[in-house]
Amino acid sequence: MEIILKTDIKGLGYKNDLVAVKPGYGRNYLIPQGFAVLATGSNKKILAENIKQAAHKAEKIKTEAQNIAEKLEALTLEIKAKIGESGKIFGKVTTLQIADALAAQGIDIDRKKISINTPVDGAGEFAAEVDLHREVKTNVKFNVSGE
Repeated sequence: MEIILKTDIKGLGYKNDLVAVKPGYGRNYLIPQGFAVLATGSNKKILAENIKQAAHKAEKIKTEAQNIAEKLEALTLEIKAKIGESGKIFGKVTTLQIADALAAQGIDIDRKKISINTPVDGAGEFAAEVDLHREVKTNVKFNVSGE
C-alpha cells in the first residue's frame, strides 16, 4: 500500500515522502491518526504541486539547518549525572537532558530529533545524533560528569 506522509515519522520517512507500508499499518494507524493520506492519483498531483511551490522555502530551511549543524559540531555540552563509586552512572542520560542543555546554549531542538546511539554508562565524552533536516544530520558531543 502506498501512502503520502503528512509528518516526519522516525524509521519510515519524512513529510511529503511517498512510501510503501503494510495495509494494516496504513489503514489502522497512519491514516486515522492523520499522519498520512492514501497515494491516489489526485493526491500525487497535489503532492507534486506542493513540492514545486515549497522548493524555495525548503532551500531556506535546509540552509538554516546547516548553520545550526555547524554550531552543534563546534559545541561540547556538559551533562551532570550521579556517578557511583564504581564509575557507573545512576539512571541514564536522556535526549531530554541533551535538549535542555542545548536550550541553555540558545539552540532550540526538539528532543525527538535527538538520538543517542551508544550506551552512556559512565563519565566521559559521548556523541548524540541530531536529525535537523532530511539531508542534514550531525553529531553533538556531550561530556558526562559527576554532580
